[in-house]
Amino acid sequence: MKSTLTKLSLIVAIGFSATSCDYQKYNSIRQADVRDKDTYIYGVHKDSAAVQSKNKYEARPELEERTQKIREKLFGTGTIGQGV
Repeated sequence: MKSTLTKLSLIVAIGFSATSCDYQKYNSIRQADVRDKDTYIYGVHKDSAAVQSKNKYEARPELEERTQKIREKLFGTGTIGQGV
């Protein structure tokens, strides 16, 4: 019993040490961003709003009604569609 427990703990220890060697080794991007200078994607600076997020669309009331019906079906009637 003691010998089996020792062998099992040794196998577990070797397994943990083997898996921790390359932990998150491939969890990074190692390629150049092809859209690095694209203002349509990133805007003027990486912290600024992108050009594509500035698009404005005209309101379509029929979609609002449909959205409200879906909300009522999922959550029941109430103030969910009115916001906080």
